[in-house]
Amino acid sequence: MTDPIHIVGGGLAGSEAAWQIAQGGGRVVLHEMRPHRATEAHRTDGLAELVCSNSFRSDDANGNAVGLLHQEMRRLGSLIMRAADAHQVPAGGALAVDRDGFSRAVTAALEAHPNVTIVREEVAGLPPEAWGPTILATGPLTAPALAEAVAGLTGKESLAFFDAIAPIVHRDSIDMGVAWFQSRYDKAGPGGTGADYLNCPMDRAQYDAFIAALIAGEKTSFKEWEATTPYFDGCLPIEVMAERGPETLRHGPMKPVGLTNPHDPTVKPCAIVQLRQDNALGTLFNMVGFQTKLRHAEQIRVFRTIPGLENAEFARLGGLHRNTYLDSPRLLDATLRLKARPSLRFAGQITGCEGYVESAAVGLMAGRYALAEAAGETLAPLPPTTALGALIAHITGGHVEAGAESDSNAPRSFQPMNVNFGLFPPLERMPRNETGKRLRGPEKAALKKRALTDRARAALAAWLGEDESPLRAAE
Repeated sequence: MTDPIHIVGGGLAGSEAAWQIAQGGGRVVLHEMRPHRATEAHRTDGLAELVCSNSFRSDDANGNAVGLLHQEMRRLGSLIMRAADAHQVPAGGALAVDRDGFSRAVTAALEAHPNVTIVREEVAGLPPEAWGPTILATGPLTAPALAEAVAGLTGKESLAFFDAIAPIVHRDSIDMGVAWFQSRYDKAGPGGTGADYLNCPMDRAQYDAFIAALIAGEKTSFKEWEATTPYFDGCLPIEVMAERGPETLRHGPMKPVGLTNPHDPTVKPCAIVQLRQDNALGTLFNMVGFQTKLRHAEQIRVFRTIPGLENAEFARLGGLHRNTYLDSPRLLDATLRLKARPSLRFAGQITGCEGYVESAAVGLMAGRYALAEAAGETLAPLPPTTALGALIAHITGGHVEAGAESDSNAPRSFQPMNVNFGLFPPLERMPRNETGKRLRGPEKAALKKRALTDRARAALAAWLGEDESPLRAAE
């Protein structure tokens, strides 16, 4: 292979795609516009910068779909997962990372790879035809000129939604006479001890006052063109959740379950605010589930009413940015190519996946598809029973009824989606206990998840065994 594969965008998806191609023997030119052009959310020029949470979510490969996706990506030689594992910080059952160390590791690995050339420039408009096979991994913050060019090429408007960023607090400004360390149900995750979150309790009066302040607080105003942009339900601003009902938060990110206040163990809090370690030094903690569009002054005022955070110093306040993504089931084929111009592939959140891990996973497969095509090979489709396969199927329309051939049968309202077991084909036979009796409740749910993950691992192993080319996963 002589001609390089171009990738536009150095986020998680673009970085993973570049790594997969380079490791498979292909050459890559990775175009990243930062630092020459900034975005509304990034603060550095590092590759794979995490702009929202520092959590890759659950690392449980037996009971959680995203944990299974972690495992599959590790099996496929993922750079993103390698860097995450190397820079993890305690986070209960989740895999969370030191965001700066993580980004530096990804950047260093790609800068050092002999098959990768990094070009710091904005690609303003569609990549030239002369580039040949190209992956667009520009993410939810695609520069306007490129976004408009893609919309013009497809003849359809891109969809859009708002994504909100949670505040980060300096650890030494939190009152430990009120707060305490504990994970829910004392669960110890990767790199954790079972006491990985800082917890701030609220009684009923404090909670009710907090909800009232959230709802009344001054919010970021919208531009005219933003007024009809919907939120993604998986990342709602906390004040929007509060507006849905006064009890919403205490049944969501502020639920007071699995935790005991050592300062007053006989009293059950009405609600609990959790903070998760954000860097390896343990000096910064982010407020879990506290994505917000409150104005900065309002954030400081309202969040300092939380017990334990009365004197909180914020390393970063919350913010709001608009995300754009394609109507992918209509526009992309099964290998993530744009139907209107097959030399262009898309990867990451711009395809309508949601989440760091999902974005990197789609980049991983986009890279492998592009490398196979450039080598004149055909990469066998991923089994839809794997987490990766289920995610790709969702993006490319695999969830449409079998036999549907017309675009008119595609979903009318494609929405961003985290990987979840609902995307997997159902089990042929539901799990039963040792006596053959059907199960119910939590036992049934746990065995069903284990059966789904066991099936996925077997399917991925079979897929890899059929692939004897250099595209095979690095061991």
